[in-house]
Amino acid sequence: MRRWTCFVSAVILAMAAVSGMPAPAEPAPERIISLIPAVTEMLFAIGAGPQLVAVSSFDHFPPDVETLPRVGALLDPDLERILSLRPDLVIVYGSQRDLHRQLDRARIPVYPYSHAGLADITTTIETLGARAGREQAASELARLITSRIAATKARVAGRPRPKTLIVFGREPLTMRGVYASGGLGFIHDMVEAAGGANLFADVKRQAVQATSELILTRRPEVVLELHGSPMAPDAIRRETAVWQTMASVPAVRNGRVYLLADARTVVPGPRVADAIELIARTLHPGAFR
Repeated sequence: MRRWTCFVSAVILAMAAVSGMPAPAEPAPERIISLIPAVTEMLFAIGAGPQLVAVSSFDHFPPDVETLPRVGALLDPDLERILSLRPDLVIVYGSQRDLHRQLDRARIPVYPYSHAGLADITTTIETLGARAGREQAASELARLITSRIAATKARVAGRPRPKTLIVFGREPLTMRGVYASGGLGFIHDMVEAAGGANLFADVKRQAVQATSELILTRRPEVVLELHGSPMAPDAIRRETAVWQTMASVPAVRNGRVYLLADARTVVPGPRVADAIELIARTLHPGAFR
C-alpha cells in the first residue's frame, strides 16, 4: 500500500511541475546526475548516456541505468551521495526547491526540470541537448517524435472519439483511491492525440480523484488504466475484473476496459510516440488493420 501511495504521489507531483528550463551557455557537463527517469531516457536517447554518473531510484530504462549508482528520487534525494559523486550538473525537479538551494550553496550547477504537456517533451529534449552538448542529436530526435505523433493522429483522424476515463492510480484489487487524468498534462494530451476524448477534459487540473459516484455519473465509454510497471497476464485479468462492480458503466458493459502495463505510457520521455500509437491501437484497432 505504501509503495502504491508513494507512486501516485510522485506522479501527481511530477505532473504538477511548472514549465521552463533555461539553457545556460556553459561547457558541456561530463558528470551528470539525473533524478528524473524521463530526463534520463532523454539523455541516453541523444547520446549523452556516458555523461551520466548516477540516476534516481525509479530509473529502469534503458537497461544501461542498472549499472549506475542510485541517489534517491523526487521525495527522498540523497544529498550526501550526490555530493560524493562530484557532479558538474544535477537535474532536479522544479519542485525540489530545498535540494536546489543546497546544491547552489555547494556551487554545483543545477538544471531544474519541469514538464507540463505533450509539446514540452520535444522542447525539453532540444533544451537538454543544448545543455549537454548534443544539439544535433536532440533536434533530430525531436523531429522524429513530432513526425511519428503526426502520423498516428492522421491514422485516427475522422473516427468517433470515445469518452475515455484515463486512470493512472488505484488501490490494488479495489475501486478505492482512483486517480484519473484531468484536462491538463501530457497524459491528457497523449490520449487526445491517440483519438480519445478525455472524460475529465473540462476539469483543468492534471489529476482528478474520481469517486465511484463520479465515474457512474460521467459514464465513460472506455476505461484506460495506465500502469508504469510490467504485470503478469493473470494480474492484469484480476485488476480488470475489479471493474465488474460497476457493470452499469458503458465501458464495463461493452468490454472496453483496458489495462496497459507499460512504462512508456506514464513517462514523458522520448518513447512518447510509441505510447501514443499503443493507446491509439487500443482505442481504434480498426485504424491499424
